[in-house]
Formats: sequence, structure tokens, C-alpha cells
Amino acid sequence: MRRYALVLLAALSWSTASHAQGYISRLLNYPVPGGVAVVALGQAAQAPRVFLGDDRVMVLRDSDEQWIAVVGIGLKTAQGRQLLKVEGEQGKRQAAFVVGNKNYKSQHITLKNKSQVNPDPEQTRRYEREYQEQIAAYSRFREVTPSNVSLDKPVHGRLSSPFGLRRFFNGEERNAHSGLDFAVPQGTPVKAPASGVVTIVADYFFNGKTVFIDHGQGFISMYCHLSAFDVNVGDEVKRGQVIAKVGATGRATGPHLHWNISLNNTRVDPAIFISAFQP
Repeated sequence: MRRYALVLLAALSWSTASHAQGYISRLLNYPVPGGVAVVALGQAAQAPRVFLGDDRVMVLRDSDEQWIAVVGIGLKTAQGRQLLKVEGEQGKRQAAFVVGNKNYKSQHITLKNKSQVNPDPEQTRRYEREYQEQIAAYSRFREVTPSNVSLDKPVHGRLSSPFGLRRFFNGEERNAHSGLDFAVPQGTPVKAPASGVVTIVADYFFNGKTVFIDHGQGFISMYCHLSAFDVNVGDEVKRGQVIAKVGATGRATGPHLHWNISLNNTRVDPAIFISAFQP
């Protein structure tokens, strides 16, 4: 009987704690490698500034009126305690969160175009230039609150390759899959999942035709392997607006959309933002 009472008390305590959290915390808090940590910062008149390392972190006011840090966690982050630097009305302090564990599967892909596995020197130089352009876009921090963090799907279709897959191209291991793939037909319209500003419209060696949207506060989305563009750099787009068409350009074996989400210059699982995350 005593054991039952303790279990019941624990359940009630968990329920109370869960309900005490705000909407964004309940939606996005999956603190694992490649996931998102939502860290409570308390109540204050002004939003504090928060950093993970040298990268600025998104800060929002949640539905429970607390300020929260919405932190992207890198795929290579070790389990354990991580510290944020917080600057606000109370001066400088630290806030902590704990990273758990998540195992990701492997994927083996065969490409007929061998240069997309081992580029020649000229192609490598092109890739390095393109990579730096993308890193610059990911690292920007606009002082604008995103219109929404519960995102619409950019296309409606079957989810194929998930985020975090260890990928082997023609038997050689490369970087883990940094986005979420949708298996949809060539020409399918791609829609902006939130409002923002277009920062990249380009045709890249590996990504193919690519669009970047800056949603504010380091919240960046990328769309790859497109067949056509419907926007230009500098365009302000609205949630639901068509930005491109699905294709199979770049390193792709068939038509699909590769969708990236980045927070504080860190690529995270887009499935979190469409309520499709698999722990």
C-alpha cells in the first residue's frame, strides 16, 4: 500500500511538473544529440542574451510567461551536463541542461557519379566555397522573433531518410544525414513552414538547387535538390508561400526534398518541429 502511494505521488508530481511547463517547452524539449533543449530562464521585463559557446541562442517567452532558451544540440555532443552563458537584468550567470543518449541508424547509398563521392580538386574547391557561404548563412543572428516554432511541413509526403543517419556512399562513410527527407514527386511545390527572409538561392555541387530562409534569432531552414526556384535573395516570405519545386539536383538518387533546420549554428532534427520526432 505504501509503495502504491509513493508511485501515485510520483505520478502526480510528474503531471504537475509537465503542466507547469509552457507550450514551447512541451513541444520542443528533446535534449539528445541532434535534438533541442528548452531551458527555463525565469521571468524578467527584458529577454536575456544567451550563448552556447560563441553562438547566440534563441530566447522566447513561453506560454507560462517564462523566458526560455531554445538550444540546438550538435550530433557529436557528448552525454552529460552542458552550460549556457546568460546575460540579463541579474548580470552574468550560467544555466545548465543535460544531454541524454540517442542512437542513429546507418544508410548505404550507391551513386553512379563517382565524383559525388570523391570530387576532383576543382570540384573540391567549389564545394569549399559553397560550404563557407552556407556556414555564413547559418551563423547569422537577426534580432527578430520567429513567427512560429511549431512548423508546417514544407511538402506533404512520406518521410524517407531521417535525420542523423550514418551515411555510406559507395561503401565510404561520409557526414551523417543533417536533414529530413520527403519522398515526393518531381515538381511538387515547396512551401515556407514559417515566415522569414530568403538568404540563399543557389545551385550547389552536393545540395543541388538550394534555398535558405532566415526565420529570426538563428532559426534557419534549408531546402535542397530543388528543380526550380520561386523566390530571390532578400525576399520576405510568408508561412505557406511557395518558394520552390522539388527535384533531384546535386547528390540525389531521385526526386525528393531534403529539409534542414538550424539553431545557434547547429543542425538539428526537423522532425521535432513537426511533432514527428522518434526518441
